[in-house]
Amino acid sequence: MREQRKVTDSYWLRTAPGPAHPALDGDLDVDVAVVGAGIAGLSTAHELARAGQRVAVLEAGRAAGGVTGYTTAKLTAQHTLIYDRLRRTRGPEGARLYARSQTEAIEHAAALVAALDIECEWETRDAYTYVRDRSRVAEVRAEAKAAREAGLPAGFTAETGLPFPVAGAVRVTGQAQFHPVKYLRALTADLLAHGGRVYEQTRVTGLTEGEPCRLRTEAGATVTARDVVVATHYPVFDRALLFARLSPRRELVVAGPLGDGADPGAMYITPDENTRSVRTAPYGEDGQRLLVVTGEHFTPGTGDPRAGFDRLAGWAEVHFPGVTLDQAWATQDNESTDTVPLVGPFHPGARHTYVATGFGGWGLSGGIMAGLLLTALITGRDCAWRELYDPRRLKSVVREAPSLLKTQAEVARHFVGDRLKPAATVDELAPGDGALVRSGGERVAVHRDADGVLHAVSARCTHLGCLVSFNRAEGAWECPCHGSRFAVDGTVLQGPAVRPLERRELG
Repeated sequence: MREQRKVTDSYWLRTAPGPAHPALDGDLDVDVAVVGAGIAGLSTAHELARAGQRVAVLEAGRAAGGVTGYTTAKLTAQHTLIYDRLRRTRGPEGARLYARSQTEAIEHAAALVAALDIECEWETRDAYTYVRDRSRVAEVRAEAKAAREAGLPAGFTAETGLPFPVAGAVRVTGQAQFHPVKYLRALTADLLAHGGRVYEQTRVTGLTEGEPCRLRTEAGATVTARDVVVATHYPVFDRALLFARLSPRRELVVAGPLGDGADPGAMYITPDENTRSVRTAPYGEDGQRLLVVTGEHFTPGTGDPRAGFDRLAGWAEVHFPGVTLDQAWATQDNESTDTVPLVGPFHPGARHTYVATGFGGWGLSGGIMAGLLLTALITGRDCAWRELYDPRRLKSVVREAPSLLKTQAEVARHFVGDRLKPAATVDELAPGDGALVRSGGERVAVHRDADGVLHAVSARCTHLGCLVSFNRAEGAWECPCHGSRFAVDGTVLQGPAVRPLERRELG
């Protein structure tokens, strides 16, 4: 990867740093405790606080600093090619409810932006899913028809604002894009104004369900709550075998200022070429635009993201020759095995615990939708699409069995196969590199920093024991089974793991 594309924080985080919130330093008693301060958690907490609930948000890192802070920031009900599949798997009514719920989430966000006067670069834009391969045109036509029948303002077209021809596209009008971190900073301020609390650097490590429920933090505090919402991207607790129904996916992002007149004028995505997602955003004071291109998805802990960054940047530079790609980051999400998010009661026996996960790369509209749905469930109001997203759905589990088995076979392959791979030697490690070596009869994850100093930690992910692998582009250890990520010193960067990799001494 070229030097100018060194991986850093996302553009959204760098341009909206926001105030810090305190860590929880003692026990707490609230009506609802929300674990996770991404868009799903903060949206849920905000809605509950405005409904009169005593709410506390517990975040392991910084609010909006996880998955939401690294998104592409499209707010659309068009989720690539989903409606034709939903029509077949959930029926026309299921597809209609999905479209309605996502659309209402966007409308709700727009209303909040207006009511709270949020400066978040809100722009109304059309959304396109396109293909360049003519053999896929029939698939796109079917998607356009299904989306239209589901209630979206959708149609088929072969004309776009992209600087290259397409074979066909689904166009959905009246969608939106925004600066997600600026939006969430304002939402958090309003949450606090309504009596809510936000605690950062407060990692939750335990959950006891009951009446009331109790959460335990890494620092030893106890949070007592009538209801608990787990909105940690990938659930940090598994109370309904949700781990078996989720697949982690990481995607790369390159960005930079465009040349004059190069803005394609809408939001675009294609499932081809290992995904290519394109949008622009306001940049600077002179009307310039920032090009944001996402793609090259992979399972965390596999492949070489450095090559993916170069392929993605090369694609962007070919099609947008005036761009200066000076930013790069990566994002992560989880896909449910039946493509529909899991939002609702945590497990069949749950009475006061809820979960929001499995947004499949569309967590902005999905997270806002989750906030509306979970607030309805907790406050005893009805919601038309509660059954669609219910994690306890049984018919769906039967339909998703082939995908579920495939997902678990991949986990088993890593759990067993990665232990059979030959180990590296410390001498092979160049500065900045990392690998698994044998030391003291076990596999040890070893990183050599830029100064040549070695950092050794256990290679076993603290979640369920799979072996981690080194992401050279981002300088992190990643678990290929469920997507946990760790810094080179073993600190947890991303769950579901809640405990760090243990330090090791090299023998």
